[in-house]
Amino acid sequence: MKKDGTPAATIWKFNDVGHNHEAREEVKAINLEEVFATPKPERLIQRILTLASNEGDWVLDSFLGSGTTAAVAHKMGRKWIGIELGEHCHTHCLPRLQKVADGTDQGGISKSVKWKGGGGFRYYYLAPSLLKEDKHGNWVIDERYNADMLAAAMAKHEGFKYNPDEEIYWKQGQSTEKDFIFTTTQFVTVETLDKIREEMKPGESLLICCKSFQKSCENQYSEITVKKIPGMLLGRCEFGKDDYSFNIVTMPVDPDAPDFVPPGPAKETTGKKKKNAMKQRELFD
Repeated sequence: MKKDGTPAATIWKFNDVGHNHEAREEVKAINLEEVFATPKPERLIQRILTLASNEGDWVLDSFLGSGTTAAVAHKMGRKWIGIELGEHCHTHCLPRLQKVADGTDQGGISKSVKWKGGGGFRYYYLAPSLLKEDKHGNWVIDERYNADMLAAAMAKHEGFKYNPDEEIYWKQGQSTEKDFIFTTTQFVTVETLDKIREEMKPGESLLICCKSFQKSCENQYSEITVKKIPGMLLGRCEFGKDDYSFNIVTMPVDPDAPDFVPPGPAKETTGKKKKNAMKQRELFD
């Protein structure tokens, strides 16, 4: 990536990119009672994003910490995604980014980039696992899912947009103009299908997701498909996990494979090839 100016130095000095004390003072302005233990100075993140991204690019921080990366990305005109499982997502990240958006955060790089506020963000909670094992080892729907959460989750799993109709209860979502989904925890009978079929318009189709149904429901109507939860979901995702730690698997070694020999220095290039090779190294030189 070519940038104007000189290539970044191998060693970044604290007077250029900040230091630990500076970083702690920045987060104290957000939460003085619970100061985050390992913050990064905003100037350090600014240097990294300047080298590795352009305005309007996406920046992902999957261990958001105190929210420094997202705050700096926002002030620098980058789009960003932050992920954090710790409680400091609520106590540090959320209030910090609210201050960034409304312009009251004037610490860090705010003055150097003339930040006055602007933009916004969406804040999502990770839902619990939809399915869990009961004491007998059977997969059941997690009781923390209410009717609306379950309907929204099933629509997402099946490729439908969750958009409940205000008048027709079984139209909870749709994938096309005439293709709908209905999720219920009630026992579905042929009589249930008969009533729904009477309300359906020509050309419409419906997927019903339920906990159980009468055997005779399976082929009652060609335009109505009935599937059972959780059977329809098993094998698609990993359910029942709250811990997503890495599982390092040692790959088998082929005893007949040749020894690995690292490549030597690159051959000297000339002309256009040499110019392109230099461009690739600018980020790290």
